[in-house]
Amino acid sequence: MLVQLRPPAPRGADAPAGEFSAERAYAQARTVAAGTHAAGSPAADQVRAHLVGVLRGLGLETEVQETIGTEAGQLSGAAGGATLARVRNVVARLPGTGSTGRIFLVAHYDSVQVGPGGNDDAAGVSAILEVARALTAGPRPRNDIVFVLTDAEEACLCGASAFASGHPLAAGGGVVLNLEARGNGGPVIMFETSRRNAGLVRVFGRAAPHPIGTSFAVEIYRLLPNDTDFTAFLDHGFVGLNSAYIDGAAVYHSPLDTPATLSRSSLQQHGDNALGLAREFGRVDLGTVRAGGDATYFPVPGGLARYPGTLTWPLALIAVAAVGALGWLARRRGRTSWPRLLAGLGLGAVPLVGAPVAAQLLWLGVTTLRPGYRELLDPYRPLAYRLAVLALAAAVLFAWYALLRRRVGPAALAIGGLGWLALLGLVLAALTPGGAYLASLPALAGAAGGLVALAVRPSGPSAAVAVTAGAAVGVVVLLPTVVLLFPALGLGLGGVAALFAVLLGFAALPVLDLLHPEAGGQRGMAALRARRAAAVPVLAAALAAAVLTGVGLRVDRFDAAHPVPTHLMYALDAGTNQARWLSLQTDPQEWTARYVDQPVSVRDEFPVLGDAKPLAGPAQPAALPAPALTVLADTGAGDRRTLRLRLQPQRPVRLVALHVAAATATVLRATVAGRDVPVQRVDDGGPWSFGLVFHAPPPEGIEVEFELATRGGPVSLRAMDASDGLAGLPGFQPRPPGVGILGSHSSEMVAVARTYSF
Repeated sequence: MLVQLRPPAPRGADAPAGEFSAERAYAQARTVAAGTHAAGSPAADQVRAHLVGVLRGLGLETEVQETIGTEAGQLSGAAGGATLARVRNVVARLPGTGSTGRIFLVAHYDSVQVGPGGNDDAAGVSAILEVARALTAGPRPRNDIVFVLTDAEEACLCGASAFASGHPLAAGGGVVLNLEARGNGGPVIMFETSRRNAGLVRVFGRAAPHPIGTSFAVEIYRLLPNDTDFTAFLDHGFVGLNSAYIDGAAVYHSPLDTPATLSRSSLQQHGDNALGLAREFGRVDLGTVRAGGDATYFPVPGGLARYPGTLTWPLALIAVAAVGALGWLARRRGRTSWPRLLAGLGLGAVPLVGAPVAAQLLWLGVTTLRPGYRELLDPYRPLAYRLAVLALAAAVLFAWYALLRRRVGPAALAIGGLGWLALLGLVLAALTPGGAYLASLPALAGAAGGLVALAVRPSGPSAAVAVTAGAAVGVVVLLPTVVLLFPALGLGLGGVAALFAVLLGFAALPVLDLLHPEAGGQRGMAALRARRAAAVPVLAAALAAAVLTGVGLRVDRFDAAHPVPTHLMYALDAGTNQARWLSLQTDPQEWTARYVDQPVSVRDEFPVLGDAKPLAGPAQPAALPAPALTVLADTGAGDRRTLRLRLQPQRPVRLVALHVAAATATVLRATVAGRDVPVQRVDDGGPWSFGLVFHAPPPEGIEVEFELATRGGPVSLRAMDASDGLAGLPGFQPRPPGVGILGSHSSEMVAVARTYSF
C-alpha cells in the first residue's frame, strides 16, 4: 500500500516524444520560477511572454486575455465590498477533430509576493507545457483541449474567474483539470471534484497512470474555506478534477519555494496523470462524463476502488447488522457475554479519545520547545514526528488492550472495536457520505471474517484465513488515509491521524483476539506472565514515541537552509506621517520582537487587514506617497450623490484599496474600472460601509464611481496601496541567517494610506 503512494521515478529528457518527461518539464519550471513574479509585476510580464512563446512554438492558437477579474470563492479581500484585479491569462487551444466539448488544463503562473513559486505553481504550469508538447507530438484528439495559464490566483482567483465568466472558449463549460501544489513533493492527490462525479472518477481510475484520490478528501475539502482556481470554474458550471501534491508544506508560499526544492518524481506523477486524462477525456463523448451521482472511491493496490454513492447507506446499515450478528454468535458460542460486549463497546471510546488527546499534547510539548513550528504548516523534516504520533497512538491502544483483555475479554474488545467502526460509518454516511467507506467497509469485512471464523473450527486454518482477510480489508482501506492525513492537516492536527490509526487498530484486533479463545482466562502465574507479555508492546511503543520525538527535535533544527519563519510589515499613515511596524505573529521570534510588542487594532487605519489585531511597534516614517484620489465628476441632489473618482498609485505597488467611511455615507451602487460590483450592506458598527481592493493596478490607476446616500456633509474615503519589500526602510535591519520570511500574503508588505474628504 505504501509503495503505491510513492510518486514514480522521473523520466529523463530523452524520453519518447509522446511521453511526459519530468526533466523537460523541470527546465520550464526553472524559467517560470526564476524569481518572484506576483501578478502585475514586470517579472510576471517576462514569464507570460515566455509562456506565449512556448505555446505558439508548438503551433497552438495562443492569445493573452487581458481584462478585469473579480474575486472567486471565499478569499479575504475587502470586508463588505469587492476584490478585483487586472489580469492577463495565457490561453491556447488544440482543436479537436470532432469535438463533443472542451477539456481545460489549468494552472496559475503568478507567484506570491515573497517567493518564486517553484512548486506553487511553476510545477503545474511546467507540467501543462510538457503535456501540450506531448499532445502536439501525436494525433489530434477528438475534443478541443484548451490550456489556461491564469493570472492573479494568489491574489483573488481573479484570472480564473475572468476566464470562466467571460472568455468565448469558456462558453458552454467543459471538463477542467486543475494542477496545484502546496508543498514540494509527495504523491499527487486528486482531492476535489465537481458534484455528480461518478463519470469523472470512472475516467480518472482508468486513465490516470497513478490514480491517488479519496472521496473522503473531496467531502472534507468541500467543508473547508479553502479555494483554488478550480473554485472559479465550479462557480460557473464547469465540471472536473483538482489535483495537487501537498507534502513538504514548510516551503509553501515562502522564499524557499524554489525550483531546486521541486520533487521531479511528484512532477512526473502530475504530468503522467494530466497527460493520461487529457488523452482520455479528449477521446470520449464528454456528454457521458456528467451522468450519475457522486462516487465513493479510494486507492487500493493496483488502482482505484470505486462504487456508487447510492450504496453508502446500505453498506453502513449492513455493517451494523453484521457486527451485531457477530456479537450474537460470539455469545452463543460462549466466547463472551452481553455485559462484556457492552463493556467492550463502551470502553472502546478510551483509545478513540485518548490517542488524539495524547497526540495533541505531544505536539503542544514540541511547540513549547520549538515555538517556530507554530508558524509552519509542517516542520521541514516531519517524518520522525509523524512516526512518534503513530507510536503514541499504538501505545494508547496497546495499553487499553493490555489492561482490559483479562477483565472484559478479547472477543468483547474486538467486537466493541468493530462496533465503533460500524457506528462511525453511520455518522459519516450522514455527515460526509464519501468518507463512510473508511468505517463501514472495515467493520463489514471484520465482522464477516469473524462470523466465518466462528462458524468453522476456531483453531483451524480456515478461521485464520477468514479473520486475517477481514482485517486486511481494514488495513487496505485505512492505511493510505492515515499516511495522507499527516501532510494534509499538518502535525498541528496530528490527533486526527492518531484517531484513524486507532480505527485501523480496531480493524486489526480480531486477528489477535478471535483466534485466541483462551486469552483472558488465565489464573495465577500464567496470568502474571500474560500481563507482563502484554506490557512489552505498550512500553516499546511508548519508548519509540519518546525516541522519535527526540530524533525529530535533533534532526529538524532551524538553520540558514531551514529558517524560523517571521512575519513583519510596515504601515504608514501619510496624512499624519505616523508609521508602525506590524506583525501577525502572536508569539514573535526574537528578531521580530525588536520591532513589535503590543497588540493593536488597525481596522480604522488599514481596513484591508480586517479585524486582525497585529502586534505593533513604532517605526520611522518613510518618504512614501499615498495613492492619489481625485474627483472626476460630482453630481446629485439632496442626500443622494454620485462621485466618479480616479485612484492612482504614486509608486510601484501590487494593490490599491478604497474604503468609504460609514459615518459619512452609505454606498448604494459601485462601479470599478467600468464594471458593476456587488454592494453588500455592512451593519457591524465598524467604521467602513464599503470597501474595494484592486490587485495589479495599471500605472494610470483605476476609475471608481459610487452612488451614495450621504449624511449631509463631506464624504470621507480611505485610500491605501501596498508594495512589497522592507529593505531600504528607515530602521529596518536585514534578517540574520536562520531567520526567514513567513509564507503569508501580507509578509513584507509596505502599506501607505491617507484619508480624503470631498
